[in-house]
Amino acid sequence: MKAFRILLMAAALGSGGALAASYTVKSGDTLYKVALAHNLEPAELMRLNSLNSSTLEVGQKLNVGAAAAAQAPAARPAAPQAARPAAQPARPAAQPAARPVTRPAAPAARPAQAAAPSRGGAFVRTAATRYLGIRYALGGTGGGGIDCSGFTMRVFQQMGINLPRTASGQWRVGHAVNSRNLQAGDLVFFNTTGRGASHVGVYVGSGMMANANSYQGRTVIEPLFSNPYWASRYIGARRVLS
Repeated sequence: MKAFRILLMAAALGSGGALAASYTVKSGDTLYKVALAHNLEPAELMRLNSLNSSTLEVGQKLNVGAAAAAQAPAARPAAPQAARPAAQPARPAAQPAARPVTRPAAPAARPAQAAAPSRGGAFVRTAATRYLGIRYALGGTGGGGIDCSGFTMRVFQQMGINLPRTASGQWRVGHAVNSRNLQAGDLVFFNTTGRGASHVGVYVGSGMMANANSYQGRTVIEPLFSNPYWASRYIGARRVLS
């Protein structure tokens, strides 16, 4: 009988985990946002759901099982911990011992919040590196050849964001960002022709940007402001990742 109850409890826990593993796409969601919220890489989220496109639809059900499964074991230790103090009421010393344990718990949560941007930066770098080394080709958007705005367009498509095709078009999306506040994923723009935004790259952090470089003839990661050519032609940045 006891074994039968254990089996019933295990089945209940299993069914709860399956429900928690489902997420319904809401207005404003992108593949990047949903993956980040559930501690997944965008590519892994696409694999879990057999997605051929990074575009999501409102009301679409997504499997985010890896993130949900991690929460189920956390509930199990609560029962034995609660039972131990009840079984030993004669030991008042156990209560002072519990206070130092709870105090470090609050500060421990702060670094976890600060770590979110670095994970977002990892997504951007992963997306950008998938198109590194491709031959530069004016007007190109694929593996056979790609130009600057084609490169940024492809990088952001992996994160569920559709950008305009040209550098001047991308200059008009998102919102302006001061050069002192750049984050990985910001679009950085340059005037190389004397006629406004004519070149665009993706900032990947640590003073570096990824771009399709016509001079080097391929997509590369290179310094931004420490490179005199780019520093003298830099005109601003736009943020499209929230």
